[in-house]
Formats: sequence, structure tokens, C-alpha cells
Amino acid sequence: MSTPPCEIFTVIRPDWPVPARVHALVTTRSGGVSQPPWDSFNLATHVGDRVDDAVCNRQRLRDVIGHNKTFQWLNQTHSTDVVVASDNGVVQQADGAHTQEDNLVCTVLTADCLPVFFCNKEATQVAAAHAGWKGLGAGILEKTLACFFSAPEHLRVWLGPAIGPEHFEVGDDVRQYYVDHYPSLPYQDFFVPVQTDPSRLCWHMDIYAMARYILKQQGVDAVYGGGYCTYADKTRFFSYRREPVCGRMASCIWLESSPS
Repeated sequence: MSTPPCEIFTVIRPDWPVPARVHALVTTRSGGVSQPPWDSFNLATHVGDRVDDAVCNRQRLRDVIGHNKTFQWLNQTHSTDVVVASDNGVVQQADGAHTQEDNLVCTVLTADCLPVFFCNKEATQVAAAHAGWKGLGAGILEKTLACFFSAPEHLRVWLGPAIGPEHFEVGDDVRQYYVDHYPSLPYQDFFVPVQTDPSRLCWHMDIYAMARYILKQQGVDAVYGGGYCTYADKTRFFSYRREPVCGRMASCIWLESSPS
């Protein structure tokens, strides 16, 4: 059977000061075989796309990363569960994964939620976390940091493509959720009021700034990334807020084995 045609394969590679054996990338929506509205490089098998197309896209990703790599895919539920990545092919239920093993790819799927990469300065451990507004407020970043054997000041973190503050409209229940979880939170720094409906108070939330605040509170100073908007950039990114039926990008981080 012939391979379906695909668009040009493009990825985003983080610009952050990490050791050479730490590799990471985020896929864009280009480079796959999925048909609209999942066009074209959808990596999720649960969003209504043809499973065969999503599997073909995953194979294309493996072709780029390397056939000696094993992916830890997750069944994400907006929880704060973080698991040790495994190479047995089992999809684990969690919203974060970490590993000290070479060639084991910690992977999260997003389409507006915040993907977060972690590594230590010694390049002996990496992690990826999926942080929607609920998981972020409930402690997914704190739980991921707790998995590291290195102190927070020895970690580096990169914030991947997520919905930008100009487009991330939330209700007052979300603002209150954060105030409840972080009682000393200066919420006005992260929530801007917007009155689109006279009967309902809404806010524009800056999920990037909130993540930086939480990481800072945990002692992490080396935080990079955070300059994207999945909602505004339709060419590169899927966005659930923009199009509820859409694909998912994959954020992948791993430790590359040393050449023999």
C-alpha cells in the first residue's frame, strides 16, 4: 500500500540552554495525512480522526525522532498524576511523565492547554507535563517538580505553545479556583476583566504568567518559552477554543543516548 501524501513536516524546537543530550520538540499541524478538520498532522487517536491516519502520523514522528526511540503516550484527564515513563508500549493515565532512561520519549498532547518541558542541569532526568487551567491550578507543575532528584534551582523549564491571554476567556469560577488554591495570589496580575456578556463576568487569563508564578514559588528561576498563541496562529497550531473538532500537537522530550 502506498504512503498517503503529506504536507511539509515542521516542528518547533525549544530555544533554551540545556545540555546537548536533552532533546525536545513540539509538532505543528503540518506534515501529516489527516483530513479536515484534523488536517494534517494530528497525533491523537481520540478526537474523531481516522485512527489509521493518526497512527501513520505517529510513525512519521518516529521517523523524524529516530527508530530507536520509544514513546510514552498518555491518556490525559486534566489530573495532577505524573508517572514514570515506560518502554512497554502501555498508554498510562496521567498528565505528566518523567524518565531517567535514554531514548524514552515523554509525550503530551495539546491544542490550547500548556505543554511544559523539564530537565535538570546534569541532563540525567527529563519530564513533560500537560497543564490545562484546572491541572495547573491543582498542582500538576508542583507534582512534576517533586519527581526530580535535583533541587528546583538546578532545573530548567520550557513553556510550549498554548492559548494566549488575549484569547483565553474564562469565567469568574476559574479566577476563584486559583484564588482558593493560591491564597496569596495577586490575581490581577494574571486575570484581566472583560465584559463580553452583560450578565456574566469574564476574564482573560494569562496561563503563561500563571505557570511562571507557580514555578517561581517552587524555586525554579530558569523558565523559558511562552511566546506563542495556539488560538491566533491557525497556520501552525490546532486550537480547541477556535475549532472544537480538531487535532492535537505532540510535545516530546527525551535523553539522547551517547554515540557508541
